Amino acid sequence: MKTLSGKVCALTGAASGIGRCLALKLADEGCALALADIDEKGLGETAVQIGSKVRVSTHKVDVSDRVQVRTFAADAVKYHGCVDLVINNAGVCVADLIETISYEDFEWIMGINFWGVVYGTKEFLPYLKQRPEAHIINVSSINGIVPSPNESSYNASKFAVKGFTETLYQEFRKTNIRVSCVHPGWIKTNIAKNARWGHLIVSGLSPEKACDILDKQVFRTFPDNAADTIISGIKRNDRRIIVCPEAKALDYVARAFPRTAVTLLAWSFEFLIRHGKG
Repeated sequence: MKTLSGKVCALTGAASGIGRCLALKLADEGCALALADIDEKGLGETAVQIGSKVRVSTHKVDVSDRVQVRTFAADAVKYHGCVDLVINNAGVCVADLIETISYEDFEWIMGINFWGVVYGTKEFLPYLKQRPEAHIINVSSINGIVPSPNESSYNASKFAVKGFTETLYQEFRKTNIRVSCVHPGWIKTNIAKNARWGHLIVSGLSPEKACDILDKQVFRTFPDNAADTIISGIKRNDRRIIVCPEAKALDYVARAFPRTAVTLLAWSFEFLIRHGKG
């Protein structure tokens, strides 16, 4: 999809972070928008920032609810007349050990991060198949390539998105529908601050202190830069869109030295947190 002008994009997780930046930059490209998020206030703020550049509709949606996503798809098409792109971007995080994470937290994160992608894909597919060209973009993570300690449920959800999206590519590669899987690294968003925090690999560290360490020493790429990379990848019809330098480096290490990558990341995070705890 070399040009986005005149297209219509359905985008989840549009109230903040990468989602908001994607919405603003897609509007600059002349792409109409059907924006979804469970955060109605943040969604409205995104729409206000876009202004009258393009036609925009906002939809309060819990992406873990299949019926709500089905309604979102139908309402988006009814309002805009069609949908050409779907970006399944909504995501959350849980920081906890495998031994202590509750089943409820595991189900919560899988409902949003994985099932939200499944619903967003399947409910929009019938509409996308009617377009001369269409594109599905599912947001995984570098954690869908190399896992981080303390994030088993997040890792599992993002590995699942990767597997689902690559299968989608296999099944639709000879059709009008293009498929991309996005793997952001550590982006300066509110995902850590909004996470559900449980036990940490380094005991005695508060969630507030952990967030502070991550924000100052790990999260170095801003969401508007991530959005630029994603949109460039969409225009090139890239099957894999790796966002930010550390994600590219870890992707290389994971392919070249898979066993080393997992151990290296575990050691690095433990060292970082202990050093930051100081």
